[in-house]
Amino acid sequence: MKLAIASGKGGTGKTTLAVALATLLPGCRLLDADVEEPNARLFVNGDEIDQREVTMPIPVVDPAACRACGACVRFCKFNALALAGGKILVFEELCHGCGGCSLVCPTRAIHEKPLPIGALSTILNDTWSLVEGRLNVGRMAAPLVIRRLLAQANKTGETIIDCPPGTSCNMVTAVRDADYTILVTEATAFGLQDLSLAVNTMRKLKKRFGVIINRADLGDDRVRRYCADESVKIHLEIPFSREIAQAIANGKTMLDGAPEFEAQLRSVLAQTGMGGIA
Repeated sequence: MKLAIASGKGGTGKTTLAVALATLLPGCRLLDADVEEPNARLFVNGDEIDQREVTMPIPVVDPAACRACGACVRFCKFNALALAGGKILVFEELCHGCGGCSLVCPTRAIHEKPLPIGALSTILNDTWSLVEGRLNVGRMAAPLVIRRLLAQANKTGETIIDCPPGTSCNMVTAVRDADYTILVTEATAFGLQDLSLAVNTMRKLKKRFGVIINRADLGDDRVRRYCADESVKIHLEIPFSREIAQAIANGKTMLDGAPEFEAQLRSVLAQTGMGGIA
């Protein structure tokens, strides 16, 4: 089973929850899909056993074969190609690697070269593993790195996906194949606004989902009322805990600071069907 941990905004405790749940599932694989700012590695005491480069195909134009007809320029919707001075210019930073330009070229003057855009790193913890996706600085192909990361999902056990925050195409890519998604929010006006966007996104995607309210005692009840009105299940409310905050600040997990939450987190896993528990 694949369980996605997402949020409408950053800073809600999404990674904190994802790591804590992974510690409760021996053999689990945690995928850090927040590829622009991955940080689950901060809470993993283990060795990196593998790193592989993620590349994207980029067009290369053969000037001898190119007739400067502009077919490739007209095809590209991302303005990665331009016709100037009778030559085709390639802007690698804008390319999405779809390969369409090489297909429409009538003289086959375009071939492709691999461009490094990121990396996947695998770290072994005591009983579970982390695969971190990381996008190279300045690149704009986060969904491609996320898709390559998702291909590393556990084939025999559970997978937890620590998703990018927000509701952009990065988050949609990360949750699309998940069996269940937990939306982590906080009991504030900002939390409610971004939660509503995330809920609408889940419904558009026709995904099963529920909510966990973090630092639930520091705000008001507007998120609870929203979930009741929208028939959204609240799996758990986690109050603010200085012990949890101190544990996170020291690179520990949520359960290191507050082990009394283990039973409640196991109940959340059971509610989502994780671990084969219906």
